[in-house]
Amino acid sequence: MRTWGHAGPLEGMVRRLTSLGEWGAVWTGAALAAAAADSERRDRWLRAAAIPVAAVGANYAVKLIVRRRRPELEGLPPLAGAPSKLSFPSAHATSSFAAATALGRIAPEARPGLYAGAAAMALTRPYLGMHYPSDVVGGAALGLVLGQLAPGLENGAGPARSQRP
Repeated sequence: MRTWGHAGPLEGMVRRLTSLGEWGAVWTGAALAAAAADSERRDRWLRAAAIPVAAVGANYAVKLIVRRRRPELEGLPPLAGAPSKLSFPSAHATSSFAAATALGRIAPEARPGLYAGAAAMALTRPYLGMHYPSDVVGGAALGLVLGQLAPGLENGAGPARSQRP
């Protein structure tokens, strides 16, 4: 993917998109915006806001175990930076799919858009030469599991609220 479709405007757009995914920031921001707009489910949105950051932490633990180095393509340097030289799994994919899964548990009607956004974010990484495709697949799988395991996101989760007569 590092050698395909690298016209100037597209490459710039992909770089901007991937920067939004650093540390799961765009996903945390989306959950916080939803919490601000949706008082009925605010507690669940706030719980979900922590999922992308926690997913990055879990991802790094796996990276330390696997210790796979990032791709090195002769004459094609990576087009983005990273905090480590470790590649598997992709933290962008992990945090994006964890967030899409967690947010989708709160708002099932948003799942198609959430997963499309997660897939787009994940695909930026091999496109920019930061990851092998298998890093993205592994990160997506880890994220799906983490998003499903996150507690307190289902309807009725959180503190009980008194009902008015």
